[in-house]
Amino acid sequence: MEPPFHAGELAVQERAGVAAAALRVGGIIDAELHPRAAPFLAAQRLAVLGAADADGRMWASALAGAPGFLRALDPHTLHAAAPLAIGDPLADTLAAAGRDHARVDAGMLVIDLATRRRLRINGLAEPAADGGVVIRVRQTYWNCPRYIQARVAYPRASAGAEDGGGHGPRRAARLSDAQRAWIAAADTFFIATANPADGADASHRGGDPGFIVSTRDGDGGDVLVFPDYPGNNMFNTLGNLAVNPAAGVLFIDFERGATLQLTGTAEVLWDHTDFAAFPGAGRAVRFRVAEAVELPRAVAPRWHLLELSPFNPPPPASPG
Repeated sequence: MEPPFHAGELAVQERAGVAAAALRVGGIIDAELHPRAAPFLAAQRLAVLGAADADGRMWASALAGAPGFLRALDPHTLHAAAPLAIGDPLADTLAAAGRDHARVDAGMLVIDLATRRRLRINGLAEPAADGGVVIRVRQTYWNCPRYIQARVAYPRASAGAEDGGGHGPRRAARLSDAQRAWIAAADTFFIATANPADGADASHRGGDPGFIVSTRDGDGGDVLVFPDYPGNNMFNTLGNLAVNPAAGVLFIDFERGATLQLTGTAEVLWDHTDFAAFPGAGRAVRFRVAEAVELPRAVAPRWHLLELSPFNPPPPASPG
């Protein structure tokens, strides 16, 4: 069987000792949307788009709307009838693609937080006439429900001052204390990566609050370290990082609708001393922040936490 993986994925699978298992699982990857994807997509409220900007920096962006905003137009085409939020770093990228009649390598993760189902769709993105996004599908597959925290959505027509509406988009090279506290309390984030062979990808990461460690390097730069828990053994994200360190990270404040988008570079940590503090981890990832963008009113509806995933290992112990 010809493996459906690129060189970076194969290298990580081999190093992790799961090459045979990955080959068996790789059969789930399809080149078109399965008929059962259509009703799933039509019922969803949230998708994450991953792509590179004009400078090659990766970003992960939120797309949200009422059920029906995602539609499978045919087995090879997905339409998201929701615009990127004002100030989103990928908005200019898609607008430029539209002006040039071009398409952008993109990955999309569609996730149902209530049922813990998720569908990954990778392909080429272009702006839609209604201000949304169209994805021309190259790869698609379902992911397992592990590490997804169960949340229920409740619609909000608009965001008010209580949602952080008193300021516009914030861009900075360093995280604020409030943003670092946000990350420290997070139980979910999304990560965008890419590789030269297959393009961009968007993925989910979850754990108990505290599973992401935020530090600063000797130059004062922000560094996040997070565990890699056991998954489907395909190592799509880590395989991309093996050949291209560019990465984008997205945090969503599910109660307020704000987002925090980070772009930078990431590396896989294989030395056990680098991830020994993370119970249940097989590796860890170190992400160095190059820029942060906070959007106060990026996502509606909002989501209320029901329960953390029973698969979550405990977070690392706090120092001292």
